[in-house]
Amino acid sequence: MLFAIVDIETTGGYSEGNRITEIAIIITDGYKIIDRFESLINPGVPIPPFITGLTGIDNSMTDDAPYFNELAEEIHGYLKDCIFVAHNVSFDFNFVKSELAEAGIEFKSKKLCTVRLSRKIFPGFPSYSLGNLCRFLNVEIENRHRAGGDAEATYEVFTKLVANDSEGFIITSLKANSKETTLPPNLDKDQFNNLPSLPGVYYFHDENGKAIYVGKAIDIKKRIAGHFSSRNSAEEKLRFFNNIHSISFELAGNELVAFLMESHEIKRLWPAYNKIQKFPEAQFGIFSYYDQNGYQRLSIGKIQKTVPLFSFNYMTDARDFLYAAVRDFDLCPRLSGLQTTKKACVDYSLKACKGACVMEESPEDYNTKVEHALDGMKQEKPTFAIIGKGRSRYENSVVLIEDGKYQGFGFVEDNTLNHLEDFRNVITKQKESKDIQKIINQFVSKQEKGKLKGYKFIPLTSDKILVE
Repeated sequence: MLFAIVDIETTGGYSEGNRITEIAIIITDGYKIIDRFESLINPGVPIPPFITGLTGIDNSMTDDAPYFNELAEEIHGYLKDCIFVAHNVSFDFNFVKSELAEAGIEFKSKKLCTVRLSRKIFPGFPSYSLGNLCRFLNVEIENRHRAGGDAEATYEVFTKLVANDSEGFIITSLKANSKETTLPPNLDKDQFNNLPSLPGVYYFHDENGKAIYVGKAIDIKKRIAGHFSSRNSAEEKLRFFNNIHSISFELAGNELVAFLMESHEIKRLWPAYNKIQKFPEAQFGIFSYYDQNGYQRLSIGKIQKTVPLFSFNYMTDARDFLYAAVRDFDLCPRLSGLQTTKKACVDYSLKACKGACVMEESPEDYNTKVEHALDGMKQEKPTFAIIGKGRSRYENSVVLIEDGKYQGFGFVEDNTLNHLEDFRNVITKQKESKDIQKIINQFVSKQEKGKLKGYKFIPLTSDKILVE
C-alpha cells in the first residue's frame, strides 16, 4: 500500500476561482520515502500580496514556472496508484482534483486526513494544526508554508501515526463504508454514528461549544450526512466545514414541530452560518385606548411593551386589516388612526362617518360599534390546535393557534385535553414571527387540500370549550 503525502500552496483559500502556485508530493509506504516530486506552478493569475506575505511566493517566482496542465500527466502519475494523504485533506484534494479536471484528467482516490487520524491516535492535544501538532510530536518544520516543507512535516507526522496506530484507525478509515473522509476533520465519528434517524433539530458547534448552525430534519442523521457529502469548495463552505467540532440534537416528534423549533432556535442563538430567518422583524399591532372625550380609539403602532389587540409583521397588513374593519362596522377613519387631519373625516371609499370625530355621535353608541368590530375581527382569526406525533410512542405534540396567532408548542402523554385552557397549559409560550406564520399557513393549506397526513386539527371556540 502506497501513500501520496501532498501539500500545495495556492492563490486563495478555496479551489473555485483560485489556482495552485506550488505542489509537493512524497510517496511513502508509511515507513520510508520511495519517491518525491516538487515544483512551483504558474497560476496564470496574480498572486495576492497577503498570500505572498504568508508563503513567500510572489509573481516573479512563478512567471517562468510551468502551468499545471503542463505537469498534469506527471502529477497524476505520482498520485493515481496511491492513497491521497494531506493535513485537512479536503482542501488539497479539491484543488488537485479541480486542476486535473481542467487538464482533462478525471481523478479519483481514497483519502486520509492527518488531522482526523491525529485526533484518534493522539487524543487530547489542545490543537491539531500542523504547526502545533509538529511541536507536540517533536517534528521539526523547515520552510513553513511552503509545499516542500509542509509536505515533509506531514510525512513525519504520518509515519508517527502509522507507528502508533495500535487500534487500526488507518485501515478502518479506508473502508468503503467509512465516513472518515467525508466528515469534518474536527468531528468525532462516534458523534455522527450515534445520531438518530428521527425528526428534530440539530446543532453544529465550534471548538468552544457555541452553536454555529441550526437545522431541521425529518431524519436527522440522513440530513447531516447530506451536509457533509454535498459540500463544495467555496471558501465559506470550507470554513464552515472546518469549524464543526461537535453535533447535538433535540427530537421534535414530527416535521411541523421541527420547523417551529428551528425557527425559534435560529432567532435565539443567532448562529453564524444561518442566513435565513436570522434577522429581526419589525412587528406592528392594532391598539385600543379611550380619548379625553370617552371615545374608544384604534391605532396602529410598533409592538414594544404594550400587548396589541392584533399583531402583524408589516404596517401595510395592519392598515389593510383596519381599513376593512372601519368599512364593515361603520367606524370613524380619524378615530381609527387612518386619517391624521383634525378635520371631520372624509369618505376615502369607506362608509361615511356618522359624526363621532365631531362628537355628533355619542361615545356610548360609537364605543358599542367599536366593541362589535373588535369581536368581529377576532372571529375572523381562528383558534385551533394541531396534534401530531410526539417524541415517543405514547406522546403527542400540541401546537396552539389562538385568534389566528401562534402561541407555542408542547408535548403531552394523555389525550384528555378538552378546553382551550388545557391546551394553554401544555405548551411553552413562544413569539410569533413572519417565518412562523408562513410555516403554520403552509401546514393549514396542506390540510385544507387533503395533502397532510399524521396531524389532527382541532378547532376551539373563544369561550374555551372544545368544539366537538
